[in-house]
Amino acid sequence: MLKSLFAGVSGLQSHQVAMDVESNNIANVNTIGFKYSRANFSDLLAQTKAIATAPQGELGGKNPVQVGLGASASSVTKIFAQGSVQNSDKNTDVAIQGDGFFIVSPDGGNTYKYTRSGDFKFDAGGNFVDNNGFIVQGWLRDPVTGYVDATAPITNINIPPGLTTPASPTQNVIIKANLNSGPRVDNFSSEYRVESYPAGTAIPSPAAIDENGNPIESGDMGVMFNESGEAFNLQAGQGIWASFVDTTTTASAPVTANTNLDISFELDNGTIKQITSTAPGGETQAQTASRFVSAINAQTSVTGIEAVYDAGTGEITLTNSNSNSNASHNIRISAVGALDGSGFVVGDSATTAYRYQYDPTGPTTAEGFDKKFRTIADLREGLEKEARATAGDGDLDGLFENNIEIIINEQGKFELSNPGGSIDGDYDINLSITGMNSNSITGGGLTENTKFTRSMEALNATLPAGSTATAFSQGFNAATHSASIDIFDSLGSKHTLRTEFRKVAVDPSTGSTWNMKISVPEPATIDTITPYNEKTGFIRFNSDGSLATYNPPNVSFTANNGSAPNQQVAIELGTSNAFDGMTSFDSASSTSGISQDGFTGGDLVGIRIDQSGTLVGSFSNGRSFGLAQIGMAKFTNNEGLTTEGGNVYIQTANSGDPIIGTAATAGRGFMQAAALEASNVDLSRSLTQLIIIQRGYQANGKTITTSDTLLETLIGLKR
Repeated sequence: MLKSLFAGVSGLQSHQVAMDVESNNIANVNTIGFKYSRANFSDLLAQTKAIATAPQGELGGKNPVQVGLGASASSVTKIFAQGSVQNSDKNTDVAIQGDGFFIVSPDGGNTYKYTRSGDFKFDAGGNFVDNNGFIVQGWLRDPVTGYVDATAPITNINIPPGLTTPASPTQNVIIKANLNSGPRVDNFSSEYRVESYPAGTAIPSPAAIDENGNPIESGDMGVMFNESGEAFNLQAGQGIWASFVDTTTTASAPVTANTNLDISFELDNGTIKQITSTAPGGETQAQTASRFVSAINAQTSVTGIEAVYDAGTGEITLTNSNSNSNASHNIRISAVGALDGSGFVVGDSATTAYRYQYDPTGPTTAEGFDKKFRTIADLREGLEKEARATAGDGDLDGLFENNIEIIINEQGKFELSNPGGSIDGDYDINLSITGMNSNSITGGGLTENTKFTRSMEALNATLPAGSTATAFSQGFNAATHSASIDIFDSLGSKHTLRTEFRKVAVDPSTGSTWNMKISVPEPATIDTITPYNEKTGFIRFNSDGSLATYNPPNVSFTANNGSAPNQQVAIELGTSNAFDGMTSFDSASSTSGISQDGFTGGDLVGIRIDQSGTLVGSFSNGRSFGLAQIGMAKFTNNEGLTTEGGNVYIQTANSGDPIIGTAATAGRGFMQAAALEASNVDLSRSLTQLIIIQRGYQANGKTITTSDTLLETLIGLKR
């Protein structure tokens, strides 16, 4: 009878423990980071009245007869389920999403405690502490490397009040951009100025002058663009005809009356055009000359030659104005028949028009011959030499006799002037420029580059000697692109570093080449030769638009303001044969990214915490970088931790050792700033559990009162 009394008592006791546990859960329903507990019941040792027996023959086996002795609260389990995350307005609040614990220390890191409550703040000494005053543990920024090393031992997180960051000189400039490789560009600049020099003066090399007055290489005309941004795409052999005076010659003798015409002209393409006319008989000299003139002029569209008869002298004069690209230029008499009566001989040939052809291998600019050019400076030189070598009568004597000047001005235009003032070599310019086509060379096969012809034809003009007027071609331009960024010296002073790219060459098999000019404002320097504030180089691309190579890879920067000299700044334009930096595709030139790693000094103005637990400081200089990182601990058995009050746990023999690392790695959860993890107590579950515990307690009480009644009956048997 007494066993039922003790069983009821054990039930009351175990339910009292469950009541205590659940009351604690409800009490901490609003405790930050709290994890609720659950009381676990187990039965007590049972009294065995009869043991189990096995089946014997025809008699079946019997189960054991046992009477239980009650229940006990065998354990209390901490449930580490995720609590809901609630946003807050405090930047230093931190919640953990997932497994793991913050690490705090009450004694400078000698011992550790662990918590899920991320209600942190900075104390007066800059320590990052919880509500108990325990200092949060983690890693600090290395002042030498500038990085937070999360592989080092953890330490107290301390951000000194009034923290400032010293200036950091720029070490790297990274540029990501596309340089347009297409036949039409929107970003272009005029070709560099090229001066004219007095007759007999050597032309300097490099011949061009940039916008700052510094000598620079002249541009390759094969990669130039017109005023609309359309590429000329000059191919080898393409070019123009140019003559500064009409080609004119007069017959060596008067016309013979009543004779035949039999004269042959060599055309530009090397073929021969024979012009004949048979005498009808009985003609006067004038009639014969008229017949000759008509026959010659009938072929002007082919030969370019027009004939005029002078009745006073009886001679015929031939003129080629060189104004028709489809007709031949000059007057080249290749043969005169034996019965010809025109008065011309082979020696009456005359040449004033010459071919000016693009040749990427190099120039030929000597006067009196066809010219070849690669750069705009080559073409200017060839034209000017021919203009100066042309005598007033149209003949060539190989002397520089006049003051004619041709320059490339700041707009990239050919500019022609005829100021006169020479002793005997002045003449009236009648410049005629026409295009070159299949009729211009032996064997044909040449197509006219109409864009180039149109740009040069604008230079056609009549300029009398001593004229103050000038003639201009259309503008010649280069595809360009530029990007600028501020870099910093060791004092934190800011200087603008500008990079300019200019297209200078195309190789059909390998790709394109662009000149690169890096410049800084004076008095800063980046080169050891003048101009000291500029450094030139190049960048080459492969045929697929990827970066091939570039130079220079770095510059030595000296601000000349008292900061550290010879500051090495790496210019990073990407990886060779890759598309991670500079590219050259058929799309608009544009800069997609430009950055540098220097900064001026600044004061700490704010701190935020990212998902990895890094305390990122924002400074008044606009820079932000990690100042510290919060450490996290993970245990093999979270339930083995012991609660110590104050929302902290301590390690036990059954929790395992803490595995310390950064958030969001190795199974540790990530951190959410400006948020707190709420208690994971489910109030509806807890209140329901109270009812269950209450009913269990009442039922066990009934067990005791019923047993008491039975005992009263037993005692009453004596009466």
